[in-house]
Amino acid sequence: MLVEKAYQSLATQLQTIYETSEALTIANWVIEHISGLKKIDRLVNKQVELNLLQTEKLNNITKQLLQHKPIQYILNECWFAGMKFYVDENVLIPRPETEELINWVVEEYKANTTAVSILDIGTGSGCIPISIKKDLPALTVYAIDVSTEALTVAKKNATLQNTHIHFKQLNFLDETNWNELPKFDIIVSNPPYIAIEEKNTIQKNVIDYEPHVALFASDTNPLIFYEKIAAFATTHLNNNGKIFVEINEVYGKEVISIFEQHAFKCELKKDLQGKNRMMKAVMKH
Repeated sequence: MLVEKAYQSLATQLQTIYETSEALTIANWVIEHISGLKKIDRLVNKQVELNLLQTEKLNNITKQLLQHKPIQYILNECWFAGMKFYVDENVLIPRPETEELINWVVEEYKANTTAVSILDIGTGSGCIPISIKKDLPALTVYAIDVSTEALTVAKKNATLQNTHIHFKQLNFLDETNWNELPKFDIIVSNPPYIAIEEKNTIQKNVIDYEPHVALFASDTNPLIFYEKIAAFATTHLNNNGKIFVEINEVYGKEVISIFEQHAFKCELKKDLQGKNRMMKAVMKH
């Protein structure tokens, strides 16, 4: 089969479950992965054909995609902050909005000349601490997760990106574990913040494949991680320290209220879609 025809066929099939732009992006990614040819190469060389092995691979990937399996899990890769990360079903697929959170941290600290330490709570693939360490190499970076499988992925990514991160397996919701951690200048987190009752509103490729422990907060309290982070910060955040978290846009006021009750001054920030998706908290003096 001609490579360009394979691309068009896959794109058409994917449009039955994805919006057109996303279907075209995924199809392009798959064909480039299989053939090694970028879009421009395929336009120039329209007579290139897929061999038998490549065709079998395409058929296998297509079958998985039509079962709503995310392309990132099929290929075990995801581009984030200009880097290729390894991902599998033990970790959330990094989202573009999280790059905006990282950029906020980097902007605040890029001119800093003193030693600074940072903790990422619920690190998953390690995309947050690795990206921050790349931009701010002088930082001492710690990252924790309850999942040993997720930490295996994060450590693999730290090695692939040649970054030194202090990883630790720890159940952050259990306050008795907090004494295992030192004090920090920055706390950052993209915690589980989806309420259980929102399950039926989530896309099939997310709900069927991404780890629920990383998506959903407590059955009864979707804001539990923010409550714990605020309480933890009162004893584990250095003077002039800052907290940066991603939030569920519908809970902006509630999250601010939680941090204000612990004497933090808060600032909401909108993402590129104009939604309140990030918050910074600084201890009031």
